[in-house]
Amino acid sequence: MRNDNRDYNYTDIPSEKRGEYEKVTDLLPSNAKVVDLACGNGVLMQMMVAEKNCLVEGIEISPSGVTICQERGLKVQQGRIDTKMPFHDDQFDAAVCNVTIQMVMYPEVLVSEMKRIAKKQIISFPNFAYWRNRLDMVLMGRMPKRMLFGYKWYNTGHIHQLSISDFKDLLEDVGGLKITNVRYVPVGMKIIDSLGNIFPGLFRKTVIIETERT
Repeated sequence: MRNDNRDYNYTDIPSEKRGEYEKVTDLLPSNAKVVDLACGNGVLMQMMVAEKNCLVEGIEISPSGVTICQERGLKVQQGRIDTKMPFHDDQFDAAVCNVTIQMVMYPEVLVSEMKRIAKKQIISFPNFAYWRNRLDMVLMGRMPKRMLFGYKWYNTGHIHQLSISDFKDLLEDVGGLKITNVRYVPVGMKIIDSLGNIFPGLFRKTVIIETERT
């Protein structure tokens, strides 16, 4: 069994570019001031700097993640992202939270803080309502394995699984934000990706949503 990922240990995690990184980076304006919330081992931050010449800061709860980022010359501090964060109002042009909202205790606080500290918010997450997950739940009666990324239901950091509709409900509850762009990571199956254009809630696995204050 793989290690308990509630410890957020990045020491043995490979420094690879994931499918959503390019989608997130494409949404950033050049030369923007950006904060990467739960920045992990800093690979996405490095892309922001290299491809968009962004001025980037990060915050990460994992000591190993902070250490790796700082060794790479990135400006990263340790801390939580679902509480009052140590940044000023409107300090950034964009706040990014990549596939982490489902891991925090207070997602509504995270979104509220992103709205406070940045003009634009970019949030990505795995869509729990993906069709294969629905089949797993209906036919097998168990937590879908593809949502656990190799872990067990009891030792994963994914504590708040959500769908696209759930995320939209969260935005309504937080208030003051509008969706300005939506991107998806292709799953690599032509028919599924085509169906995803019509029924994203069913056939899109990873979602990237950009919002702005109203």
